[in-house]
Amino acid sequence: MSVMVGSVTESLAPQTLNDSTINETTRDAERVRVASTLSVLVGLFQVGLGLIHFGFLVTYLSEPLVRGYTTAAAVQVFVSQLKYVFGLHLSSHSGPLSLIYTVLEVCRKLPQSKVSTVVTAAVAGVVLLVVKLLNDKLRRQLPMPIPGELLMLIGATGISYGMGLKHIFGVDVVGNISAGLVPPVAPNTQLFSKLVGSAFTIAVVGFAIAISLGKIFALRHGYRVDSNQELVALGLSNLIGGIFQCFPVSCSMSRSLVQESTGGNSQVAGAISSLFILLIIVKLGELFRDLPKAVLAAIIIVNLKGMLRQLSDVCSFWKANRADLLIWLVTFAATILLNLDLGLMVSVVFSLLLVVVRTQMPHYSILGQVPDTDIYRDVAEYSEAKEVPGVKVFRSSATVYFANADFYSDALKQRCGVDVDFLISQKKKLLKKREQLKLKQLQKEKKLQKQAASSKGASVSINVNTSLEDMRSNNVEDCKQVSSGDKMEDATANGQEDSKAPDGSTLKALGLPQPDFHSLILDLGALSFVDTVCLKSLKNIFHDFRDIEVEVYMAACHSPVVSQLEAGHFFDASITKKHLFASVHDAVTFALQHPRPVPDSPVSVTRL
Repeated sequence: MSVMVGSVTESLAPQTLNDSTINETTRDAERVRVASTLSVLVGLFQVGLGLIHFGFLVTYLSEPLVRGYTTAAAVQVFVSQLKYVFGLHLSSHSGPLSLIYTVLEVCRKLPQSKVSTVVTAAVAGVVLLVVKLLNDKLRRQLPMPIPGELLMLIGATGISYGMGLKHIFGVDVVGNISAGLVPPVAPNTQLFSKLVGSAFTIAVVGFAIAISLGKIFALRHGYRVDSNQELVALGLSNLIGGIFQCFPVSCSMSRSLVQESTGGNSQVAGAISSLFILLIIVKLGELFRDLPKAVLAAIIIVNLKGMLRQLSDVCSFWKANRADLLIWLVTFAATILLNLDLGLMVSVVFSLLLVVVRTQMPHYSILGQVPDTDIYRDVAEYSEAKEVPGVKVFRSSATVYFANADFYSDALKQRCGVDVDFLISQKKKLLKKREQLKLKQLQKEKKLQKQAASSKGASVSINVNTSLEDMRSNNVEDCKQVSSGDKMEDATANGQEDSKAPDGSTLKALGLPQPDFHSLILDLGALSFVDTVCLKSLKNIFHDFRDIEVEVYMAACHSPVVSQLEAGHFFDASITKKHLFASVHDAVTFALQHPRPVPDSPVSVTRL
């Protein structure tokens, strides 16, 4: 948060302007005004988001994402303290890869480290670790944990003042701390337009940091966090703090861990800490001016060990769930490389995309009946489950929607063991070929009829002087021709009647292989909703399997899904609610009693 605020203040109140150095006092005053205005705007965003229940964002922060995010944040805090441990003066880096640049600069400047500063940090860290080990060992004997951090601050300040660590050994100290409270100042509203984008980003990142740490501690101690209440509380803190010239704040990982390690687990600990900070601001702050910064860095690093232990999540997620491991790794890498703001956005988007991908690849199965029961299970997983002869029962473990509707149809056709598309295409080709042959036959018969009619007219227009015998013979020939024409017409009519026969277009009549089942039942119990793509896909399944003489039924649909089917005009003259059953067993019973087609008479099974 400090780095993000610092980048905003540096951009609006730079060190130099037009190659001329700005007065340091004027520059700092302007930066304070920018930071306090930014804090007010961040507070307004957070309060507004809390009131509209923007806390639902927590729903998309899964445990692997939160643990990866907080681990990366711990690494960032750890790296930020290295300059105080080694006594280095580093450049300010912000934006993507800023952490990498900082680490490279620390490595490059390691030869310039101050030995006295390193020794001070090491001694403070070792002493604090020993105190924490004693607290763990003597937890039952001690009435309260030893306040190692507080004793360390007091002791280090006294030693630094007595030994002159700053003047003799060159150890950096905190320095002068201004005493007293600053009077409230109204924010500069003219800066709102320049700060609105950064303020929203800082508001979301601050909330993400707070809620992530909150969820970590909630899981550790067994309670729930109200995300919307956290947003409002955080927003009010920034809003009121900005009026008193504070910069935007969020939950501090280091201070939260320190408070937890010292036994603070209620609002009383926060209230006492606040009163102590107020006392320091008003009067006692000047007493800590000789406190070495290396000691503060050591306290923070030692208390980060709990968060850094989350690096072992890689091993546990590898054994438990590889998808969760992938979320953890992507979140950790994105936060390390892109910083907390972009890292959070990338991790949430990746997590949601992974959910979509996982719904695209659900488990598809053919169900069989467990003998003497109405229970149906996957025949590939349960050896006792046997397929019902003549009936296929298909189930998907995920809902069907636009992202996986095609996969659902393909898996259905594959699991049924029938090349549905091939049979349909071959059937259409054969029917088209038969129609073409019939058309040619009809054309040929019509041609013969025309020839017969023309020959009949020629025989009538003979010479009137022909003898009676010739006329009689001609009449006999005409009668034969007429009778032959009548026979042709009868043959044509018979051919048309044959073409209207219902068995002429069946797979068996066309010489195509028939499926070994007459009914298909779709177990739709996993459906939680349907969209237009799902409706079209289900209709296509009905039409395709009916083309290969298989009747389709649906079973186990929930009431909201049935309502959505009705609203989407799924049911029509060919697909009615007679194809809808309350359970798979009811659908199987009906299919065995009525192979095909669906009768209009009522049956003794439960329908929806």
